[in-house]
Amino acid sequence: MNIKITDLFDLEHSKAADYLKQFSYPWEALAGISDFVKELGKTLPEDEYDHPAEDVWIAKDVQFYIRETNYIKGPAIIGHGTEIRPGAFIRGSVLVGDNCVIGNSTELKNVIIFDNVQVPHYNYVGDSILGFKAHMGAGSITSNVKSDKINVVINNQGEKIETGRKKIGAMLGDRVEVGCNSVLNPGTIVGRDSNIYPTSCVRGCIPENSIYKEKTSIVLKTNA
Repeated sequence: MNIKITDLFDLEHSKAADYLKQFSYPWEALAGISDFVKELGKTLPEDEYDHPAEDVWIAKDVQFYIRETNYIKGPAIIGHGTEIRPGAFIRGSVLVGDNCVIGNSTELKNVIIFDNVQVPHYNYVGDSILGFKAHMGAGSITSNVKSDKINVVINNQGEKIETGRKKIGAMLGDRVEVGCNSVLNPGTIVGRDSNIYPTSCVRGCIPENSIYKEKTSIVLKTNA
């Protein structure tokens, strides 16, 4: 399947558009997220963004339910209209787009989250990119390190792509829906408009416009 950045994401829906255009594959962008967020933050208008801590920029219209329960470490940018719910743990190297939901007890680390993404309940998202309107159901997580700690290899329908990175989570294309309590194993890529069944253990590359029921049952929506 096609797994390049332009195959997965509509770049009009992220402030990272120009940054991502430098790369062919999405995992290539992970190493530079921290520096990119720092430089982007310096360009944000002061009348639109608060700057409460070093390398942290938060749009003035972000909704905090109980701000004292949240931890936000820079570099981090939180976009307009986003909801930050109690217990959110934002560990740095994070770009959150506009109109997103970062939910209760959700943890983010080294991620680019496009506009209108929802990670609303007990999610872990690390070393990942989530496309426009992607949604992760309650308890679903991105696993970003293999148990043997060796470099992640992308398995694209029989093709093995060496990444040279030990930490890669998941790349979710635009409008992907991940069911509750699913685990996306290191290097998982899900194409646009696909759905992952609840409680799934996903590995490899899932084509766009598909339904992942289990490893041996991935069907196109038009045939579902």
